[in-house]
Amino acid sequence: MVKFLKPNKAVIVLQGRYAGRKAVIVKSFDDGTRDRPYGHCLVAGVKKYPSKVIRKDSAKKTAKKSRVKCFIKLVNYQHLMPTRYTLDVDLKDVVTVDALQSKDKKVAACKATKERFEERFKTGKNRWFFTKLRF
Repeated sequence: MVKFLKPNKAVIVLQGRYAGRKAVIVKSFDDGTRDRPYGHCLVAGVKKYPSKVIRKDSAKKTAKKSRVKCFIKLVNYQHLMPTRYTLDVDLKDVVTVDALQSKDKKVAACKATKERFEERFKTGKNRWFFTKLRF
């Protein structure tokens, strides 16, 4: 079988707290691990999407509307829907499985991911990824 759930692939989370949210695969575990004996992957996604920015907004309001909240999670392959999009955001050095072990490491990883996502949003690349899924 062809492995198509590769790193930097944009996916949609289907189950759980972040159902309907867009995420990007950071690392995939096709054969599973000892504590998770099924195919799963580490994803970083958008918890709160940026709001629509209009021209008459002040710089302060534009900065506030451009904020992104993110999440980091290990997700079963069954609970993901792959998309045709890829994001060339380098999160490998920031988001690791070890970052999920303790709360302070996870918070630090989330902050670094948030910075990378916001920088990506402000440059105007990957616009689809930062729009809310309408259904």
